[in-house]
Amino acid sequence: MQPKPRANGTTITEFILLGLVETPELWPLVFILFLLAYMTTVGGNLSILAAVLVEPKLHTPMYFFLGNLSVMDVGCISVTIPSMLVRLLVHKRTIPYGDCLTQLFFFHLLVGVDCFLLTAMAYDRFLAICRPLTYSTRMNHTIQRILVATSWACAFSNALTHTVAISTLHFCGPNVINHFYCDLPQLFQLSCSSTQLNELLLFGVGFIMAGTPMALIFTSYMHVAAAVLRIRSAEGRKKAFSTCSSHLTVVAIFYGAGIFNYMRLGSTKLSDKDKAIGIFNTVINPMLNPLIYSLRNPDVQAALWRVLTGRRPAA
Repeated sequence: MQPKPRANGTTITEFILLGLVETPELWPLVFILFLLAYMTTVGGNLSILAAVLVEPKLHTPMYFFLGNLSVMDVGCISVTIPSMLVRLLVHKRTIPYGDCLTQLFFFHLLVGVDCFLLTAMAYDRFLAICRPLTYSTRMNHTIQRILVATSWACAFSNALTHTVAISTLHFCGPNVINHFYCDLPQLFQLSCSSTQLNELLLFGVGFIMAGTPMALIFTSYMHVAAAVLRIRSAEGRKKAFSTCSSHLTVVAIFYGAGIFNYMRLGSTKLSDKDKAIGIFNTVINPMLNPLIYSLRNPDVQAALWRVLTGRRPAA
């Protein structure tokens, strides 16, 4: 995919990513820190996936979605961080126009799938706690696959829409992106043509991609909270709340960072704060998810221990 030429003949064929720090002396430190973060994130999420696959106790809908979420987290960090590490290693900060749009597409694809997977997990908790008698029929294997397939279809449509829309913009200079990966807000700032339609599209589609899932998650947990409070046993209430707290923590971090990043276009000038939010979206979130889901879950902890020690689960 190539940028459209302008009448005056100037066309941008590549962008310059300034990265996290512009001081070359700090590049080795940044490289080491983010290499370690990448390895930790990939290792942690693949461990969660392995635990879900090998532990019979985790062969439930909730952990089916969690395994898919782990795959998305590995993909999300792999879309952005390895290319940044390569640029640091070879001391090259340019990225071709086509590669920039490809990175943007896959980032929004994987983050979009995350949005809907988190919603499916909230729906699963709602059924398990509020509709336990019909849970097995309402959340069977077919329904689980349909929910994951729908997540991919909706996320693909969203990512393709934004990528096609951004490809219609003209870029004639400057071509410096004050970030470490290509994303919509930074590219909007560099466009020589009007981005009003693109921004309206981002808000409109963003409402569907984020607003609707957030409303569904909120509604699900309102019903869950009401059902849990009706449980007479204090131990039962504690167990029910503990199964939901991990998911709610991930939802709060994920949507909080996303809203800050995309829902304030035009209200303030993009700055180094956006790099910090970018780190949250691409590194911190995927790295924290395995820790959050395993910290208070003895079944996951036991499965992870068996994966690490090579022990087989008891028959």
